[in-house]
Amino acid sequence: MFDTPSDGLAQRDARITANTPLAVRMRPRSLDEVLGQDHLLGPGTPLRRLVEGAAPASVLLYGPPGTGKTTLAMLVSRAIGRRFAALSAVSAGVKEVRAVIDEARRRLTHSGEPTVLFIDEVHRFSRTQQDALLGAVEDRIVLLIAATTENPFFSVVSPLLSRSLVLQLRPLGDEDVRTLVRRALTDERGLAGAVGLAADAEDHIVRLAGGDARRALTALEAAADSAVATGQPEIGLAIVESTVDKAAVRYDRQGDQHYDVISAFIKSLRGSDVDAALHYLARMIEAGEDPRFIARRLVIQASEEVGMADPTALQVAVAAAQAVQLIGLPECTLNLAQATVHIATAPKSNAVTTAISAAMADVRGGAIGSVPAHLRDGHYAGAKKLGNATGYRYPHDVPDGVLAQQYPPDELVGRDYYQPTQRGAERAVAERLPRLRRVVRGQDATE
Repeated sequence: MFDTPSDGLAQRDARITANTPLAVRMRPRSLDEVLGQDHLLGPGTPLRRLVEGAAPASVLLYGPPGTGKTTLAMLVSRAIGRRFAALSAVSAGVKEVRAVIDEARRRLTHSGEPTVLFIDEVHRFSRTQQDALLGAVEDRIVLLIAATTENPFFSVVSPLLSRSLVLQLRPLGDEDVRTLVRRALTDERGLAGAVGLAADAEDHIVRLAGGDARRALTALEAAADSAVATGQPEIGLAIVESTVDKAAVRYDRQGDQHYDVISAFIKSLRGSDVDAALHYLARMIEAGEDPRFIARRLVIQASEEVGMADPTALQVAVAAAQAVQLIGLPECTLNLAQATVHIATAPKSNAVTTAISAAMADVRGGAIGSVPAHLRDGHYAGAKKLGNATGYRYPHDVPDGVLAQQYPPDELVGRDYYQPTQRGAERAVAERLPRLRRVVRGQDATE
């Protein structure tokens, strides 16, 4: 726990030295320096009014790491001139919660000094610990600002939710991270122009950040320390790679690399090179490709390249796509990898692809024809007078479930679209299909 009196934020700023982590030194001092949360800080929004000292209300800040939850709590406390106290739900218990509330009550009673209580990772508090806050929040003994990376509607008790505004913070966009990095390079609180930053190194830091301001500044600080120690005036890509122990993936989701890598991935799957396919999968994931895009490609490949040679490939790919939606990154990497391995190692057949392509080509070319009368809908009044459904034979009435009957339009009788291969499960289809066609077309005496 840390406890800051009304002028404590100024004292805290004074204690910040060159040894303080860059992410702390560059913490925004005003709303104008806050990046990426314009949807919460526009004129008249509850959070802006709170930071500006109007209409105090308890708040639950919900969002991923490095989006400014702690910063906003401090700005609120500074704006309204309140004592600032903080607890981390990782280490604090009911005893610590009650101690802060008792001190807040004492100060409010004796000196009229109000308290902002910031609780980080509030989702880690048990129901009992959260319940201990209710009275103090209800009576405004403390102005609660709680931060959580988990959906508060699942992790925070209903009575506390009903007494608080729930505000969702978003990951910083790439341009917001870029602005932050450039600000840290030149600002007196940051690196004060001690080193430069190459464009490709900046791009890599932005990519590494993943919308997390703290991660971006930590990577920049480590790279800057390395550059200064080795006497280099500029942070290059190699320095960033060596200091953060993660190589840059040359990949642009809107450029050539995107199309080249996904093309190589598809062709590796088609060519049954499972190791190459996994390499390109890893490359896309590390570069920040949308996992839903990868999942969609796998579902397509399951039918386009494998098809009936292994019908379970489509089931695996669809399951992987659902897992991406259900659990997201990083865990869904395993599901994407499993589908990649399955499709790459499965027997291959493009018979489904060529079959539907040929059928669609005929349709586009005008080979359509009328639906045979005995196949038409016979359920509406007057259908039988038109001859619809008359003469239709029900396949389940014969022992094998297959009988002679015309199904395609007259113009397409005898046209074979699907040509199964002899690979995988399709071999059995290839053995059965010729007899099915003979029976259906009346070329086999046995039904």
